[in-house]
Amino acid sequence: MDRKQDSVPKKPEQEATPYDLDGRPRLAIALPVGLQHVLAMFVGNLTPLIVIMGLCGITVDGGMGALRITLLQNAMLIAGIVTLVQVFTIGPVGAKLPVVMGTSSGFIGVMSSIANTMGGGVIAYGAILGASLIGGLFETFLGAILKPLRKFFPPVVTGTVVLSIGLSLLSVGISYFGGGSSNHDFGSLPNLFVATCVLVIILILKHGTKGFTSYSSILLGIIAGYIICAIMGHVLPTTCTYVNDAGETITATCSWALQWDTVKNASWFSVPQFMPVSFVFDLRAILPMLIMFIVTAVETIGDISGIAEGGMGREATDKELSGGVMCDGLGSSFASIFGVLPNTSFSQNVGLVSMTKIVNRYSIGLGGIFLILCGLFPKLSAILSIMPQSVLGGAAVMMFASIVVSGIQLVTREPLDARNTSIIAVSLGVGYALGTNSAILTHLPYLVQLIFGESGIVSACLIAIILNVAIPKNEINPKEQKQ
Repeated sequence: MDRKQDSVPKKPEQEATPYDLDGRPRLAIALPVGLQHVLAMFVGNLTPLIVIMGLCGITVDGGMGALRITLLQNAMLIAGIVTLVQVFTIGPVGAKLPVVMGTSSGFIGVMSSIANTMGGGVIAYGAILGASLIGGLFETFLGAILKPLRKFFPPVVTGTVVLSIGLSLLSVGISYFGGGSSNHDFGSLPNLFVATCVLVIILILKHGTKGFTSYSSILLGIIAGYIICAIMGHVLPTTCTYVNDAGETITATCSWALQWDTVKNASWFSVPQFMPVSFVFDLRAILPMLIMFIVTAVETIGDISGIAEGGMGREATDKELSGGVMCDGLGSSFASIFGVLPNTSFSQNVGLVSMTKIVNRYSIGLGGIFLILCGLFPKLSAILSIMPQSVLGGAAVMMFASIVVSGIQLVTREPLDARNTSIIAVSLGVGYALGTNSAILTHLPYLVQLIFGESGIVSACLIAIILNVAIPKNEINPKEQKQ
């Protein structure tokens, strides 16, 4: 019996599937899976940088077009490098899970405040980078001592955080679906048509086919979206009109139209620049950023918990959580050296893992390599940068909702008794709701508004932790629990 078992050849490493955490699937299988993750986060990776550069006056009109291009290029390069560290680890740094990293949008509020306080300009941007360098090291320390704190994050708490993350992304997904709420043709029939087609194609491929077309359904759906938009560009008008605040009629390009000139004008190769902006160390920037790095550590715990539950049906280990938070911190400090804003785990990609169940680290690593190539070859990144938001929205509405499902799976790992129900209900009803209606915090100190008024994730987590400690576990009798 033992001899027969020993004689059975082991499964070659290259025959691993995208649903295996380790091993190497064939390149033809792994590459599309990795590209799916790049497509899911590409726009979100650049958006925070574009917003903060605008507030600091780093614009084309301000004569800083070259610096602007350099920072955007570096953002893609750094996202790829930090993703590889998160996926494959360096010593204790990294979760060794399919976690995709990118420029965090969670810091936009505090960085906007810093830019206004310091009067904008490159000096303000340098102060943000200096605070990111120190804050990243601080978060690394938090990750290193995370294990003793793990008792405060049972499934009912981490599940509540994951639920909050998913709920916070639902409005983002539907905004993409309509073509982007900031665009003047938001909700137009062409945008809704494109997004619906992409969603339907993804559902058909995922549940109506097997093999490559099933686990690459997101990528194929987005490619189909590009093709649909290209065809529409030859059939429908690509411009629309709107009336601005001054009562003037303005003609603009439709958000679903593909801007091929952007690809044409992009260069083929460009060398990333080291320290394009000098560091400025100012307490007005450092102190609020330190607080936000605590916030992002909480969100990273939620993201990693969501990936472990949604992709593998288990809780994240102490080592995975600690390594993931440490990678967040060191990755953010490393990013600042290249002029890039803090890099953290991307919740969008948590939704993709939860939806597809694809957790193969090699495949996600290829996505990280592709991001590095985008940082080196601008023409390649330009192809992705012209993706209409409605194309991404067709996939995003399902991916983001999948995070909510993962949160539900986490909170139901333990009996959903009266105690746990109260923790979840109060955390979401009071904590998360603060982020959806932050005006309620108007009369509280500005720092409180800054922390708890952005998304509600932090306040939901804090309330869940407090209630989990305060409410005794044995206060419910068996008869009441059955009811």
